[in-house]
Amino acid sequence: MDLQSVVALTTLPGISKPRAAAVFRELREHLDARWLTLERVVSTLAPGGDIRTIVAAARAEAADLLASAERVGVAPVAYSDAAYPPLLHAISDPPPVIWARGSLAALTRPAVAIVGSRAATPYALEVAARLAGELASRGLVIVSGLARGADGAAHRGCLGSGGATIAVLGSGPDVVYPFEHRQLAASICEQGTLISELGPGAPPLPEHFPARNRLISGISLAVVVVEASEKSGSLITARCALEQGRDVMAVPGSILSGRNRGSHALLKDGAKVVETADDILEELGWPGLRAGVADPGNPLDSDDLLTRMAPGEAYALDELADVAGVPGRELLARMTEWELQGRVQRVPGGRFRRPV
Repeated sequence: MDLQSVVALTTLPGISKPRAAAVFRELREHLDARWLTLERVVSTLAPGGDIRTIVAAARAEAADLLASAERVGVAPVAYSDAAYPPLLHAISDPPPVIWARGSLAALTRPAVAIVGSRAATPYALEVAARLAGELASRGLVIVSGLARGADGAAHRGCLGSGGATIAVLGSGPDVVYPFEHRQLAASICEQGTLISELGPGAPPLPEHFPARNRLISGISLAVVVVEASEKSGSLITARCALEQGRDVMAVPGSILSGRNRGSHALLKDGAKVVETADDILEELGWPGLRAGVADPGNPLDSDDLLTRMAPGEAYALDELADVAGVPGRELLARMTEWELQGRVQRVPGGRFRRPV
């Protein structure tokens, strides 16, 4: 499908973006690329509707979005683009296109999400910034939601260590929310990127934020919850991470208030306790990246997964898990690392192949 058709899928009225994304993924996995058309997707999403009228309106709106994006310096990154986050292909409802402002290089690097309360305590702000800085100094990208509190602290901690960070927005990438983070957003664009599945100009409506949380976890190897009450939005991100097969970790906090009940509930359910970046790296299987190690090496080199992949044959992540017997969280880390090294190639549909 051409870019305008892919963008048009995100504009269909009365159809949520996650649902359109899920149907699009299912169709492209089961149809030859020649038969995957905008009309076919629309007919699946809106059976019995006036397909021709719906498609024409969607194409027109897509053309307007693409023109707006060019005017404000926002880049559309379609599912088949090399810059599309590789881990995002593996979720059940990856956006057909994401809109990005800033450097696209961070989108394909290994990343960890750090999220927490908007009304964060000084303790949580300090921990979020410290963890982000420690991970960034080891070469990992930090993902968060640009919200007040822990999210903003994580972005700042990463930038302060010279790292790259990705902010996933519940608005268009040219619409900064909250407004007081506009300078932070500008700094992020210099060392990372602002992304959204919403096109340029989209406002920060309440219903946009739960859906964007699946993207925070979807592009990350793990989600670390710094501080969360029982009704915190961070728990939505953690739930998405579990559904996507990502690691979920949490920082313990005080029991004297309700600010950490959500975090502590995650710990009771088996989330790893995080005190330092080393705890996160150990859980990801990268203990060699601990502080003070000049040459971290590559703990993945000794694995025989590559030898089990037939050269030239494309594998989905779940197929590789069956072939190699590798747990999902390790598989995601390995494929990301090897793609960055050029040892495997990503092909359309979120599949990977070993070069011939």
